[in-house]
Formats: sequence, C-alpha cells, structure tokens
Amino acid sequence: MDIPALSTGLSQAKLQQDVSVAVTKQAMDATESQSNALINMLNTSLPHPTSGSRFDARI
Repeated sequence: MDIPALSTGLSQAKLQQDVSVAVTKQAMDATESQSNALINMLNTSLPHPTSGSRFDARI
C-alpha cells in the first residue's frame, strides 16, 4: 500500500468536492438573486386593483 499516493488522492478528491460545492453555492445565490429581482419586477408591474373593473361604453 502506497500511503503517500493514497493521501494525495484523498486530498485531491476533497479539493474537487469543495470546489464543486462552492460553485453550486454561487449558482444557487445567483438564481436566488435573479428570482428576487423577478418577483420585485412582477410586484411593481401589477395593475391597480380597481383597474378594468369599470368601463365606459358608448353606442
């Protein structure tokens, strides 16, 4: 059994996992930010509650 090689392999696997988790966290943060921006945009673009409930018609 080659202990130094096993140690190096384990260290590289841990580093790869840590990087993967960090990239995933960044993607989740970006998605959360974009979804919050979309929700704010939708909330500000809603029409007035009484808009469209009455209309004037001429014949």
